[in-house]
Amino acid sequence: MAHIVVVGAGIGGFSVAYELQAELEGGHEVTLVNPVPAFQFTPSNPWVALGWREPGRVQVPIAEHAARKGIRFRQGTVTGIDPAARRLDFDAGDPMNYDYLVIATGPELAFDEVPGLGPEAHSHSVCTTPHAVDAHEAYERFLKEPGPVVVGAVQGASCFGPAYEFALMLDTDLRRRRLRDKVPITFVTSEPYIGHMGLGGVGDSKGLLESELRQRHIRWVTSARVDEVAADEVRITPLDDEGEPKTPQTLPSRYTMFIPPFRGMPAWRGVEGLSNPRGFILVDDQQRNPAWQDIYATGVCIAIPPVEPTPVPTGAPKTGYMIESMNAAIVKNIAAAIDGDPVTAQATWNALCLADMGDSGFAFVAQPQIPPRNLTWSKSGKWVHWAKIAFEKYYLHKMRSGRTEPFYERYLLRLMGLVRLVGK
Repeated sequence: MAHIVVVGAGIGGFSVAYELQAELEGGHEVTLVNPVPAFQFTPSNPWVALGWREPGRVQVPIAEHAARKGIRFRQGTVTGIDPAARRLDFDAGDPMNYDYLVIATGPELAFDEVPGLGPEAHSHSVCTTPHAVDAHEAYERFLKEPGPVVVGAVQGASCFGPAYEFALMLDTDLRRRRLRDKVPITFVTSEPYIGHMGLGGVGDSKGLLESELRQRHIRWVTSARVDEVAADEVRITPLDDEGEPKTPQTLPSRYTMFIPPFRGMPAWRGVEGLSNPRGFILVDDQQRNPAWQDIYATGVCIAIPPVEPTPVPTGAPKTGYMIESMNAAIVKNIAAAIDGDPVTAQATWNALCLADMGDSGFAFVAQPQIPPRNLTWSKSGKWVHWAKIAFEKYYLHKMRSGRTEPFYERYLLRLMGLVRLVGK
C-alpha cells in the first residue's frame, strides 16, 4: 500500500488529491495537508476586497468534503522535510512519512522584501481571502475619506491579472458610487509594458489593456521598482530599457494594493536538490523532482524561469489551466510508478485567464504558455465578466463535490464560446 501526501489545499492541491483518490485502486491512502481548514478560491479575492462577495461564499471546508471521498485531512504547517527518510515535520504533532509526496503549497508572500509592503504595514493584498477581507475593511474606511489610490505589482511578482482586475473593478465600483471623480488611480507595475503579464504579452494584450486603462483615466507607470510604501504615499523608481534608474517618483496614496514578490515556502528552501535559491520546487518534464523522484510538485510553488529578461524582475505566472495539466500528469505518473511502469506523462502548460473589470472583462489563451506558441488569443467584452462568474460557481461546486473531470478543456473553453456567442 502506498501513502501519498499532498501538501497544500489550493486549486492545485485539493484537486490533485481528489484525482489521486479517484485514479488509484483500493489499498492506497491519500492524505491532504493544509495550514488552514478551508479551501480558498483565490480568483474571487478581488471581489471580496471590494465587498462584492462574502468570504464564506468563496471558501470550502476541507475536512468534511475530503472525508466523503476517503481522503484524510491533517491541518498543520509543514516546517521541514527529510527527503532521504521520506518524512515531513510539522509545527505541532508527530512527523508524517510518505511514499510519494505532492507539493502544492503555492508561494510564500515576500512582503518583507519591500519596505512598508503588506497588510501588516501600509499596503493591502488580494492573495489570500483573509487579506482580501482586511482590504475590504480598509476600503470601507477609505470610502468615507476618498483620495488617491495606487494599485499594481512590485518587482519579483509573478501574478499580474489580479492587479489589473482590482484596478479596473475599483474604477467600476467608484463610478457606481459617484466617487470616481474624487479618486485618482495610478497603476504601478514591474512589467516592461502594460499587458506583458509575465508572459511577454498574449496577442494584443498590450493594446487591449492600455485602451481600458486610458478610457478609465487610470495612469500607469511600467518598469517600476517600488522602493517603499508609506502610510500616505508610494515611492518608486522607474527603470529604462537598460535597467538604469530614471527620476524617482513619489505617488500620494490613501489606499494601496500591491501584488508582492513570491518565494518558496520555508520548509523547502535550502534543501539540496529540491528547490532553487528562491525556494521554488525543481521539476522535470513529468512534474517530478530530479533529485528526489518520489516528490512531485504542481502550481505556483514550482520553479519556472522568466519568459524573457526585463528591466525590473518579473516572474512567470502559473494559471489554472496550466495547473490542471500538471495535476493530470502527476496523477498518471504516480499511478505508473506504483505499478512499476515508466513515468512518461507530461503537462501541456497551456494558459487560459479570465479577468473581470466589473462591467466587462478580458480573456486570453496561450498554448503553450511559454513562447513560441501554437495559439495566441486575447479578447475583451461583457461576456468575460459573465464567464468568470460561471467559472467561480462551477469550480466551487467542483471542490465541494469532488468532481475530477478536466474542467478547463471540457467545460470552460466551451462555456467561453457559448457566453461570448450569447453576449453578442
